[in-house]
Amino acid sequence: EKYTPLQQGTNQAKEDHPVTQFEGKHVETLGLLKMDFLGLKNLTILQNVIEFIKAKYEKEYNLDEIPLDDKKTLKLFAKGETTGVFQFESDGFKRYLKELKPSRFQDLIDMVALYRPGPMDWIPDYIAGKHGKRKITYLHPKLKPILEKTYGIIVVQEQVMEIAKQLAGFSAGEADFLRKAMGKKIKSMMDEQREKFIMGCINNKIKGKTAEKIWDFIKPFAGYGFNWAHSACYAMIGYQTAYFKAHYPVEFMAALLSSDENNIDRISVEIEECRKMKIPVLPPDVNESFARFSSIGKGKEKFIRYGLNAIKNVGENLVKSIIKERKANGKFKNMGDFIERIEDKDLNKKSLESLCKAGALNSIASAEEVLANIDKILNYSKEIKTVKKQGQSSLFGEISSDDGNRENNFGLVLKDQIKIDKKEKLRWEKELLGIYVTDNPLLAYRKFLEKYTTDILTLEEKYKHNRQMRIQSSKVGGQLIRVKKIFTKNNQEMAFAELEDLKGKLELIIFPKIFQKYHDLLIEDRFIWAEGKLNDKDGSLKILVDKMGKITEKMNKEASKLGKIEAVRNPDATIQHSAKNSNLRELIIKLDLTKNDSRNLKAKIRQLKPGNGKIILKAKDENGKIIKIRIKGNYQLRGSVFESLKQEYSNI
Repeated sequence: EKYTPLQQGTNQAKEDHPVTQFEGKHVETLGLLKMDFLGLKNLTILQNVIEFIKAKYEKEYNLDEIPLDDKKTLKLFAKGETTGVFQFESDGFKRYLKELKPSRFQDLIDMVALYRPGPMDWIPDYIAGKHGKRKITYLHPKLKPILEKTYGIIVVQEQVMEIAKQLAGFSAGEADFLRKAMGKKIKSMMDEQREKFIMGCINNKIKGKTAEKIWDFIKPFAGYGFNWAHSACYAMIGYQTAYFKAHYPVEFMAALLSSDENNIDRISVEIEECRKMKIPVLPPDVNESFARFSSIGKGKEKFIRYGLNAIKNVGENLVKSIIKERKANGKFKNMGDFIERIEDKDLNKKSLESLCKAGALNSIASAEEVLANIDKILNYSKEIKTVKKQGQSSLFGEISSDDGNRENNFGLVLKDQIKIDKKEKLRWEKELLGIYVTDNPLLAYRKFLEKYTTDILTLEEKYKHNRQMRIQSSKVGGQLIRVKKIFTKNNQEMAFAELEDLKGKLELIIFPKIFQKYHDLLIEDRFIWAEGKLNDKDGSLKILVDKMGKITEKMNKEASKLGKIEAVRNPDATIQHSAKNSNLRELIIKLDLTKNDSRNLKAKIRQLKPGNGKIILKAKDENGKIIKIRIKGNYQLRGSVFESLKQEYSNI
């Protein structure tokens, strides 16, 4: 209180601490020390994975002893299979990792430092340098020992400081001040440091013009750069998570899912990743589930089981009772056994229905049996409690089996009186777990979504790095999970809708003019595609819809016959070809471009090798009419054709 006024903290913690009324930068100028402590859930994930492995395999891991040259881990990075890997899981990062093919831990440190605004522009040069596709040059020979290990690219702040020391004669303190000045971007400080740097270089027998070039070379990076320690620590945690994903994929994904159990959007992404990794994720089960996600089984029979805590209307106390009883006396044999052994007050009609509809009782009774007999089950539960209060161990006593063992003779008989279809069971799953687990209706349209739309997660990631996407048209597809229709001030109807695909959710805004055309499509649970401009005016990404359409099984079937569709300069442009892309007879390239815009593409195609295949362009003339442009000659239509066209025209 001698330096800054204090106030009581505003969070709800029991032991709240006083905070300063001045913000951080002013506190520092007053001479007080400010320290940042970063809490990472990834450390908890690592801890949980290690505990899973110890419990299942009796093998203990010390993170400090994990080898940093593990081939399986580096291969995972090289393939870009980094969903769930700290710092490396964005689509942009995955793309660069595939190009880089990291072969050493240092590559990961460098990529963490480079993958941020400013330095990111130099990643292609770094990759080209690593693979010998770019001649590495230096503005001055003294730069070589400082930048040689990073292929002539400035990667971290220490390199900027070393350049200032070795080339301009700065002391360590002066070099650190230069780094801070560049970070703060205060013009007067920058001008002063520039003059000092250039004069220092000249005094060190470096020409003035060269010194100016070196200053311009380091200036863009210094303002954004990481330091070695920061990058190395981030890369280390990323590497450790990747190591366990590579060697213990089921245990890793179970720990990852547990850490995000309250974030349905993340759970969706991670369950989709499990599908890709061929790891079954099964609904909760009173005979196998724990409170959170868990890894069950060994060898090829391993899978992930949903946690009981995830089920709506099932309290924490009831979950603890189920797990405690199962651990003490073994799995539940049937519904009668379950009711006799679980005496928790929270086991009521609502919680029993929720356990049933979430699939958690499937191993002891079918949903049809439970729902048809739910009153009978609850009455049985009351009778059990009454009898136990009177001192009997079991409602019907105990009998001896032929082999002399004693077992319960349960009097609860369930009759299967109703039929429930798969669609209804999936609806329950989504309602009670917040997500589809056993199946996802969208999987029936997966080929269409992959080939004709951009998934929501990728769209959001691209938009972060390219705000210009808001002037382009983007196309998404999925299931409408919410539709809200309203009237404008002019009494015109419009709608706000929420679209969900396999990886995320996105809001659609349908203004009156578009609403009139497509209002019949705006029905909850319908599968649609939507196209329009991106907007993030209130901080969340959404699409202002221009076009919409229903997705049908027929459309998905047709999409599955085609090979992968690549974007060509424009989201509407597609290259279509057969799944068997060797020895094609015909290639149709659809372009949402004018006739003039297609000339460059035409010239590129004519450079292909002669063969038996014909190529047709579909483009628009000056009046917007679709026309066919047949390319003269016949060409070899193999896989390399598409790679060649992609490299030339695609921005992916």
